[in-house]
Amino acid sequence: MTAARATVIVAAPVIAAVAAHAAANTPGVVRLEPGVRGLLDTVVRTGRQRWTGTEPAPAGGIRIRQTGAGLVVSADITIAAGRPAAEIGCAVQRRITEAVREHTG
Repeated sequence: MTAARATVIVAAPVIAAVAAHAAANTPGVVRLEPGVRGLLDTVVRTGRQRWTGTEPAPAGGIRIRQTGAGLVVSADITIAAGRPAAEIGCAVQRRITEAVREHTG
């Protein structure tokens, strides 16, 4: 007898929240920048919160897109002045990848 295999689906807002936390806590990152789309998402999310009484995790500045090759996570960040942008960018990429793998499988 074989054991049944379960399929776990992790919603994009959960992945975005994990990625946002990882990016925001990378040394050299000052803040996430939600941009215009992020601000609109915040307005919609705030309305949904009032309607449902829920409090979703902050994920502004993070966009999730699924492709045939996998998941694409984009992060819009502001870095500290005088810091090497490429080095911080690579660190953010590593932290997001590690965090998403660790928290969502």
